[in-house]
Amino acid sequence: MVERIFGSLGYSPASAASVTDSLVEADLRGVRSHGTMRVPMYVERIRAGSVSQYERAEVVREQGAVCVLDARHALGSLTSDQAMALAMEKAGTFGVGAVSVRHGFHFGAASRYVLQAANAGYVGIAAANTRPLMAAIGGAEAVVGNNPLAIGAPSADGLHLVLDMALSEAAFGKIKSAEQNGTRIPESWATGPDGSSTTDPAEAIRGLLLPMGGPKGFGLAMMVDVLTGILGGGTWGGGVQGLYTGPEKPNDCSHFFLALNIGAFTDPDEFRHQVATMADRVRTSRRAPGVNALFTPGEPELNTRESAGEGKVFIDAAVAEELVNLERSLGSPSPKVPESIASPGGF
Repeated sequence: MVERIFGSLGYSPASAASVTDSLVEADLRGVRSHGTMRVPMYVERIRAGSVSQYERAEVVREQGAVCVLDARHALGSLTSDQAMALAMEKAGTFGVGAVSVRHGFHFGAASRYVLQAANAGYVGIAAANTRPLMAAIGGAEAVVGNNPLAIGAPSADGLHLVLDMALSEAAFGKIKSAEQNGTRIPESWATGPDGSSTTDPAEAIRGLLLPMGGPKGFGLAMMVDVLTGILGGGTWGGGVQGLYTGPEKPNDCSHFFLALNIGAFTDPDEFRHQVATMADRVRTSRRAPGVNALFTPGEPELNTRESAGEGKVFIDAAVAEELVNLERSLGSPSPKVPESIASPGGF
C-alpha cells in the first residue's frame, strides 16, 4: 500500500520501493515513531511542495574523501541512501569517506544508514539535526534539536553493533505516537510550554524536550548541529523547520555521514572478531537480580525484527485506517481495515 501511495505521487518504482522499505523496516524493528505513521505527513508535504520529487541529491562540493550534497528538499531516505553509498565508495579509496547533506528532509531511522555500512564491512556514522526542541540547561527557550546520532560496527557473529539515539530523553516521534494512541509519557521526557514537567503528550508537543543526561546530552546535541548544519553549509538551530507545522515550508535539515574502511586501520577479520568478543562479554556479564538477559546496542531492535515474522509488520489500527483513506484519496481503492492488522512487508 505505501509503495502504491508514493508511486501514485509520481515517484519511480525503485524510489517508491526504497522509501517504503525505509519506513516498513523501522516498523519491523519496533521503531514505529519512524515508520509508516510518518506517511501522511510525507504526503502532505509533497502535495504542499515543501518536499520535492527529486530522487537524487546534487553534488555541490567535492575534495578527495569529502563530498557535500544538496538534497534539494527530496525525501530524506533517498538522498541518505545515496550519501552513505558515496561515503563508503570514498572510504574504499581513501580509507575514510565523509558526506554532508544540506537542504534535506527527515531521513527516518538513522540505524538504516549505519547498518548499510556495517553490512558492507565498514564502520558507519550518521547524524541529523532537527528544529530546536530543547533549551540550554537552565533555559526556557528551545535552541537546539534532539539531533539523532547513530554508529554501526560489523561483527563476526552477524549481530552488528548499532547505536541509534536521539539526544533528548525520548524522540519527538515517540511523543507523537503516544498522542495518537492516547497514552501518557514519563515525566522525564518533556516539559509543557511553561517549562513544567508533564505526562501529557499533547502538552509536550507544545513544550520542550528534555536532554538525555542533562548537560551532556545538550552539549552533544549542540555539537551535532555543528557537524551536520554548519560544517556542510546547511541550516542549523532555528533555520530547521518542524515536520508537523507549516507543511508548505521545507524542513531544510542537514545530515552527515561517515564511513571508515576497517582495512585501512587494522585487519578486518580481526576487527569483526574482536567486536563479536566484546559483544559476547557484555551479554554474558553478571546480571542484576531479576534481570533475565543483557543486550548490546541494536540487539533489542534486531530481536523485534526477527520475532515479527518474515515479511510481516504490525501497525496500529488508527495508522492503517489513515493509510487506507490516504490511498483512496489518491485514486486507488483499498479494502476495509480490520480491527487488528498484520500486513505484508510491502504495506
